[in-house]
Amino acid sequence: MRYIKEIPHPAFRVGLYVWNNKYLIKIEAGMYEQTYKISEMDVSSEDEVIRLVDETFLQRVNDRFAQMHEDFLNTIERHEFD
Repeated sequence: MRYIKEIPHPAFRVGLYVWNNKYLIKIEAGMYEQTYKISEMDVSSEDEVIRLVDETFLQRVNDRFAQMHEDFLNTIERHEFD
C-alpha cells in the first residue's frame, strides 16, 4: 500500500492511499477506522477521489463511528470480564 497524502480534517485523520489498482480512503477516529475502496477505473484522478470526501460524507462517517463505538461498548457489556 502506498501513501499518497493526508486530507485535512479537524476531527478525523483522513489518509489517501493506492493499492492493488484501488484508491483507499482511510478515516481514523480514536481506536476506530473506516476504509473506502474506489477502483482506479471509476475515477479520473486523485483530485476526484479527494472531492468525494465532502462534509456530507464525513457527517455520515461520524455517525457510523458513533454507532461503531456503541456496538463495541454493548459487546463489552455482554461479555463482562472478571
